Amino acid sequence: QVTLRAGAELDARRMNMYTLILRAACPKEDEVEERLFVRVTTGQVLHCDIPFASAEGDMVQVLADVAPQTPLYAVLPQPLGGLTVSCSCPGSLQTLQAGAALGFRLRNHDTPLTLTRRGLVLAPANGFNSRKDTQVFRLEIEVMDRHGHNCSGAVRVEVLPSLRPRVTFRELQRSVMVPEGTSPLEVVTQVHASGDNVRYAILAPVAPTLFTINEVTGEIRSTRRLEMAHVQLLIRAYNARHPTDHATTTLNVTVQGMNRRAPSCVPAIAVFQVPETLSPGSTLVTLRCTDSTSTKGPLHYALEGPPISRSCFHMEGPRLQVNTTLDYDSEAMAAVGFQLTATIVVTAGGQLPWSTRVPVLVTVTPINEFTPACPNGAIFTVLETAAFGSMVGRVAGTDRDYPLDNLEYSLEGGPGPALPFSIDMRTGEIRVVGPLDSQLHKSYRLAVRLTDTRNDLDLAKRRSRLCDVTVRLQAVLDQVPVCTPDVQELQITAGLGGRQPVTRLACRGSPEGAALAYAITGGNEDGRFRLEGNTVFYVPNDLAEPHTFVLLVEVWGSPSAPRRSTVVALVVHVTPRSTSVPPSTTTQHTTLQKEPLVVTWTEAVWHPPHWFVAVLTISSVLLLAALGCMA
Repeated sequence: QVTLRAGAELDARRMNMYTLILRAACPKEDEVEERLFVRVTTGQVLHCDIPFASAEGDMVQVLADVAPQTPLYAVLPQPLGGLTVSCSCPGSLQTLQAGAALGFRLRNHDTPLTLTRRGLVLAPANGFNSRKDTQVFRLEIEVMDRHGHNCSGAVRVEVLPSLRPRVTFRELQRSVMVPEGTSPLEVVTQVHASGDNVRYAILAPVAPTLFTINEVTGEIRSTRRLEMAHVQLLIRAYNARHPTDHATTTLNVTVQGMNRRAPSCVPAIAVFQVPETLSPGSTLVTLRCTDSTSTKGPLHYALEGPPISRSCFHMEGPRLQVNTTLDYDSEAMAAVGFQLTATIVVTAGGQLPWSTRVPVLVTVTPINEFTPACPNGAIFTVLETAAFGSMVGRVAGTDRDYPLDNLEYSLEGGPGPALPFSIDMRTGEIRVVGPLDSQLHKSYRLAVRLTDTRNDLDLAKRRSRLCDVTVRLQAVLDQVPVCTPDVQELQITAGLGGRQPVTRLACRGSPEGAALAYAITGGNEDGRFRLEGNTVFYVPNDLAEPHTFVLLVEVWGSPSAPRRSTVVALVVHVTPRSTSVPPSTTTQHTTLQKEPLVVTWTEAVWHPPHWFVAVLTISSVLLLAALGCMA
């Protein structure tokens, strides 16, 4: 397959014949050579297809409610052998193919449509006029390539009437009567227009001073308290997506004067301070409200405010009552600062403009309801050599009263020779303040008193509880542990399956009963031996020949510095199991004779020769004689 190289340009006037020499060969055959002649002929550089290039031009039909700047038509290049370009009409939105270096120019400018550099015909920036009948626009387009060749064509865009409903008002004029004294932001009336995506706006007066309109719902509200007046509003309804589709109506608003006042209530402001234990159903206040107008009608009471206030209180006629327990210790109450706000709305005759608002502020005070609780398992361990001020542990008491766990700690009896501990009043940390001796006291029993604070409006009302805390003393070795014997020779037969015991070390520390720690420090090849407490275990494996292990076990007491320890030597002869005889362990305690330890101490001493001693003596005598003569 022979193709044209990318980027190559053919010009029949400069070169109209190309000769290609092709060689081909198959395995184990002679090479074959042939010639290929490529002739280049002249032809039309650019050509526009029908119906775009016809006298009538191509036709496109669109609806009048098409969105602004919507592509309606596209002039597309269609490469034919790479030499000619045709122009076609897709009839719908298309994209221009890359690589076509074409230019487009609009010959006539008496049209609202626009033509882009890529040959796209776009709808007007403001859209079509949807109120007109069928509209026809003609565009004469010239197409040029980079060599200067061109062709032309025409496109006719026929705009059909929109099928969607138009925005209309049911009434072109309305009149509304509003009573004098209407409060700000009260709903006066509402307008409604039919259509799609309807929005509302006040056209006149341009700067509305008395009324405003919600652009989505059409609700008209007052901007201030109304007095006697007559206002004419010109309101427009329009399609948000097609602003040219709109309608207007006139609204006449008359504010009537009335000799009527809002109800008068006592008290005008309600402020209370109540304990958190106030029982539900209790009455906080009973409003005494009167209607000074001649209208004989009932007064309506309603409660407004945050959700927490409306859940805690309710109106029972003119009485404000507690709805539920006012829990001072809850997070919700702490979030509002322990103050609940609400508003009682008193309406005369059910007409909202003639209403009175009574603010309510309720402050909830704490009550010390709960006794502090002791922690579970308050047992601590401390070394008998702990320094002064060392921390033993922390007593973490709890209290459900707000603020949570606000406790003070104290020791019954206080620190002294019999109780070498103190406790931090705020944190509950127990520290050492005296000498400790595990031989005199194995443990101490502390009586810690937990007392809550600032959990009640009356600071004298406090609750407390005694908690038992145990402090155990961990003995520290005074001397090196003693193991009997310190050298053992053992012989075992390796079995199958799990581990098998080898020996148990008999060691004791001072003072008596001090805890000891054990560790294998040498000779444990491949981890064949394990140590649990003072017992040595052997883990059987694939041992084929008898083998002797020399284990070194270090024994020490408390983790003091420097560590006092001793080493026990274990000589273990392990014989592999060759028969079905059950595994056995033979322990032979042997005290090996220790070889004498020879310590060589080398001291550097200078022994001068005799002549040096004689010369030094004579010189000293002469010096002393000279000094005596001078004296």
